[in-house]
Amino acid sequence: MNALKFIRYAAWASVAVLAAVLATAAIVPRSTPQAPQPVTTGKALVGGPFQLETVDGKPFSNKDVEDRPYLVFFGFTNCPDVCPTTLFELTGLLKELGPAADKIAPLFISVDPERDTPEMLRVYMNAFDPRITALRGTPDQTQKAAKAFAAYFKKVPLDSGEYTMDHTAGVILIKSDGTFQGTLDMHEPRETQLKKLEMLAASAT
Repeated sequence: MNALKFIRYAAWASVAVLAAVLATAAIVPRSTPQAPQPVTTGKALVGGPFQLETVDGKPFSNKDVEDRPYLVFFGFTNCPDVCPTTLFELTGLLKELGPAADKIAPLFISVDPERDTPEMLRVYMNAFDPRITALRGTPDQTQKAAKAFAAYFKKVPLDSGEYTMDHTAGVILIKSDGTFQGTLDMHEPRETQLKKLEMLAASAT
């Protein structure tokens, strides 16, 4: 047998062996694999303990909105557009919602306690619905509050030597049972925003 024939026979023999192995594997039952574990998402991890203060220096925590639907917006008084626009829109929405709006506790939490003094916040909030409670705290309390609502903020230096704040822009909605309903986006149609607030108010116990 020359070398070429030997190589050809060896290749065919390998194919035959492989086919036999595959056939045997198809016949012989394999051990039953473990059933995959079910994937559970659970509740959204938004909303939790926080401890801040009102502009009057009174302690304010999650206990103050317990069993009541509420919304949270993180911002700061030096914000050039997003914050005042959002608070202005919220003011209009609460008015349009009518008596149901009284069931909701709107909270505005400053992410810039360094500049947002109680007096600064008090003056700033005069332009918006008086039902919106402005809150501030120490840097540590502010960080913990943001973490409780899965919110983000960061100090961003400016060329002028000053700084601005980058932060979560959505309004966070928490139902009366403490669970996360969703967010309010000011780019949504007004009808959608009102429907979300109506659902939030309806969760009141």
